[in-house]
Amino acid sequence: MPDQHSHPAEAAPAPRSRRRRRPRTDWRQGGRTVRPWNVTVLAVALVGVGLGVVGGGLLARAPLPWAPFASTLVLWAGMLAAVGFAFARSRPAGLLKARPIDLLWGVGLGFALRLLQGWLSGADASAFPSAPTLDGALPTSWWLTEALPAGLVAPVVEEFFFRTVVLVVVFQLLRRAVGSVAAGLTALLVSAGGFVLLHGAAGALSLTDGIQLFAVGGTCALLVLLTGRIWGAVLTHVIYNVSYLVLVVVGTVLA
Repeated sequence: MPDQHSHPAEAAPAPRSRRRRRPRTDWRQGGRTVRPWNVTVLAVALVGVGLGVVGGGLLARAPLPWAPFASTLVLWAGMLAAVGFAFARSRPAGLLKARPIDLLWGVGLGFALRLLQGWLSGADASAFPSAPTLDGALPTSWWLTEALPAGLVAPVVEEFFFRTVVLVVVFQLLRRAVGSVAAGLTALLVSAGGFVLLHGAAGALSLTDGIQLFAVGGTCALLVLLTGRIWGAVLTHVIYNVSYLVLVVVGTVLA
């Protein structure tokens, strides 16, 4: 007979429910939003910018008045194709977010870099830069083919290519293997170095030009690495370019 004081068999404990992982809000920590930005994306970026440089260079040699502007469009098309391919795969968490502090960083660093450029190039002992005029005024074509592309379009295209695609991919590929600091430093050097090489492809650069361009690329890269966002870098680049255009306008008016 069973023992009257025996207790019924205890029921097996229910399996613990798996805890859901919270989605990561910062691409620098890894995760599924940045994982698709791998070697394939980097390869597409290299092919895209390579085709853009070659195609744009061939077009620039054409004896046509619109050839230089068209060659720039071809270069941008190759870079934007790589950017579009990367974002079609995924959107790294937090990269496209904007914060009010980004505006402060952009304005402050943009003007600081322009002052650095003036100091390195000896601008204090030089005349204001100027542009060719038509009947004493800047022609409409200058605003459309020089000012707008250099002041707005170029910074956006170049920052999204170098400081999103190139920077993020290199960081993502190296983060687990060498750690965040070494991965960030490598990504900064690669993106800033590529930025200098791209401008060097358009013509020979002096040592001062190379230093200035590397300072711009390195500063923008560091800003993305420290904040995890791209817009501060874009604004820094925009302010840097627009401040030069303002000097050109002033120099043209005073000429």
